[in-house]
This record gives sequence, C-alpha cells and structure tokens, in this order.
Amino acid sequence: MAKKRILLKIGSNTLTKETNHISRGKIEDVGMQIAALKDEYEFIIVSSGAIAAAKQFVKLDNQDQEVFVKQALASIGQPHLMRIYHENFSDLGLNTSQCLLSYSDFEKEQTKANIVNTINVLVRNGYIPIINENDTVATDEIQFGDNDKLAALTAVLLNVDILIIATNTNGIYSKATLKEEFPETIKLVTDLKELENEIGDSKSSHGTGGMESKIEAANIAQKANIETWIVNGLNDNFIIDAIESKKPFTKII
Repeated sequence: MAKKRILLKIGSNTLTKETNHISRGKIEDVGMQIAALKDEYEFIIVSSGAIAAAKQFVKLDNQDQEVFVKQALASIGQPHLMRIYHENFSDLGLNTSQCLLSYSDFEKEQTKANIVNTINVLVRNGYIPIINENDTVATDEIQFGDNDKLAALTAVLLNVDILIIATNTNGIYSKATLKEEFPETIKLVTDLKELENEIGDSKSSHGTGGMESKIEAANIAQKANIETWIVNGLNDNFIIDAIESKKPFTKII
C-alpha cells in the first residue's frame, strides 16, 4: 500500500517555540512523530530557522542594509540548523538531507524535473529532505513569506497528499472570536475568498509571514487538489494529533 506523502512546513516561530533560540525539544518532537508515522507516511520538510539559528551564535555589524545582514545570518545559521536536525533525527534512526531552493528553480522545466527526481530518490532511500530557501542568493522569503509560498510550490511539484503548515495558533480563528480568551478555530474551508475576510494581519516574532501568506500558500495547493492543514506547531505531538483529529486545526480542501 502506497504511503501518503506529507510536506511539513515549519516556521521560525515554531522552531524557536517563540523564544530567541532554536528549540532542540521541538525538533525532537517533530522527529519522534515522523518516526512513529513512517510506516504510513513519507515526509518532506520545508524549514525556516537559519537566521534564528545564527542569532544564537553571532551578532553582525548592522551598518549594511537589513536584508543583506539577514542573508549573511542565513549563511551562518543554515549549517547550525542542519546540524541540530541531524543530531536529533539520527538519534531516532532518521536520515536527513539538505536541499536549498530558489523561486527561479520553479521557472525552468528541467530544473523542476531535477528537483523531483532527486527528492524522490532521497525519500525512496529513507532520507528526509529538509528544504529551505537559498537565502544567500535570494531574498523573497526573507522579506515576505517565511517559506509558506516555497512550501506550497514544492508541495505541488512533489505531488504531496497533504501540506501541513505549522504555526503558533490552532489554525485560523474566526474574526468574531479573535478577542475572546479562547477564539474559535475555523475547522473546514472550501472557499478561500470567504476565508480572506476572517484573517488578521499579525506576524510572528521571528518569521515574516502572517495568516495572509498561509492563505496564499493554501490557494496554490488547492489549485493542485492538495489539502492544506494549518496546525499549532507549538503543541507537542501536533502532527499526530491533527491526523487523529484530537486538537482543533484548519483544514482547507
């Protein structure tokens, strides 16, 4: 029986658990869930966090334009981020690989074919591809989307079954309950135009995306008949809980 393919997008705010440091515990939590689900699901990860990882180790001269400083931080932080993934995942018997992509890669048919072929080889051989934008040469996600759009484009290219976007809320809340102590999650969405009226403009402390970029990502996935799940990645066991419908999240079909 063929495994279902999940593309998991993890933003900086989730990886840091809303602190100033990458959380090894959160990466271990993700790895433990993948290990528990590996007989039924295969995973591809799109991970932010390179800039956040670098900030733990260095402070750069800020006299240059902010975007160039962030690109430099991404260059410093990416190896640290991959090391943390490798150390935590390997302890669980999981193999990892690094893939850096840019938007220009999605504009050329041959390059797209190369991405698909390479990632399929990795997955077939038991490796979990960990994808990030090539921030050293590209600035799109640094400035705009915290990898949400990159995740959606990759999900379509790799023909995944589910795009899971881990964020810091229990999915998308209804606008009418936003100010309540326990806002209500919109659990099922078929019309994204209606959903656009429900979202706020908040952004995370480390990431550059808000709910708007997640809706844009869901729109890309929806056109390819891929479900998007927006889940609270700050919770332990958030992937399994979503699959088993144990916690509220937003499903866009």
